[in-house]
Amino acid sequence: MHGEYKVPGGKLVVVDLCVDEGRLKNVRVAGDFFLEPDEAILQIDDALEGAPADTDTAGLTARINAALPPSAVLFGFTGESVAIAVRRALAQATDWSDYDWQLLHEAPQPPALHMALDEVITAEVAAGRRPPTLRVWEWDSPAVIIGSFQSLSNEVDPDGVARHGVTVVRRISGGGAMFAEPQSTITYSLAVPESLVSGLSFADSYAYLDDWVLTALGDMGIKAWYQPLNDIATEIGKVAGAAQKRMVGPGGGPGAVLHHVTMSYDIDADKMLDVLRIGKEKLSDKGTRSARKRVDPLRRQTGLPREAVIEKMIDSFRSHYGLTHGQVTESEMARARELVRTKFEDAAWTARIP
Repeated sequence: MHGEYKVPGGKLVVVDLCVDEGRLKNVRVAGDFFLEPDEAILQIDDALEGAPADTDTAGLTARINAALPPSAVLFGFTGESVAIAVRRALAQATDWSDYDWQLLHEAPQPPALHMALDEVITAEVAAGRRPPTLRVWEWDSPAVIIGSFQSLSNEVDPDGVARHGVTVVRRISGGGAMFAEPQSTITYSLAVPESLVSGLSFADSYAYLDDWVLTALGDMGIKAWYQPLNDIATEIGKVAGAAQKRMVGPGGGPGAVLHHVTMSYDIDADKMLDVLRIGKEKLSDKGTRSARKRVDPLRRQTGLPREAVIEKMIDSFRSHYGLTHGQVTESEMARARELVRTKFEDAAWTARIP
């Protein structure tokens, strides 16, 4: 069995192993990380040899850490990252490069249609009728997108929404409210087979699926990192927030993961505060006194037009994993429009938690 795990912001860890009578056998750990002393790599192998194959990530990490000498220095990886690679090997997880990725980047669309397309496209990936897909959104109007489990009245100021002509929609994933304007927001979705994140915890899957965009930002001179649970941050401030939804496949089989991210290219902080109700608890949790200081726009950090930032992100993804242009099929669009009518523009859905 073969497993790989790219540490977010770090190095690649590779594990090859067999399972014999329920225990790990012939374990070999490799990668492009740094490790001192040299013989510590053999101690990691030995620590994993004979471990029960159902040992969880925490248990495998404990075995590795206990076997390493106090003088050991691990750079670009950790004992936990090795354990994750083992779990991915046992789960027969796939890798980014195992797929033919498709790009969807179409004309501006209404907020409710974006919500519906996320649901339809992810269901198609779960059913095996569509390849893993990167969809870059273009907005035709400003919107507030609330999480699946948020209270509408707690998150949105109706007077501010009416004053600024903002559409309020509820998405199928959890997480917090996002304020989006057509020329100030960069939004994308990844619809991926569940096997891509096999062996990862829910939290680890966020970091894993965000890693490509950290590389893309780095290529633009922005040092960014994943900040648990679902933010992308820089030294100056937050630049993006992510959310996920898991879908089961046909007959309850392996499904797909929707991972979508909203990035701040620019921001009108006064307008955002006029349409969103950002409570003191949220600000306290983020360690800042002002909502204006929570988000730092990419426009200021890159000095590039929004379209150029998007193109550089797409180019970075393509250079690492391959990417071909596609389009939403007629049947996908028909299903999405039906979902708009019956769900995402339905006041009962938007206010399902009043």
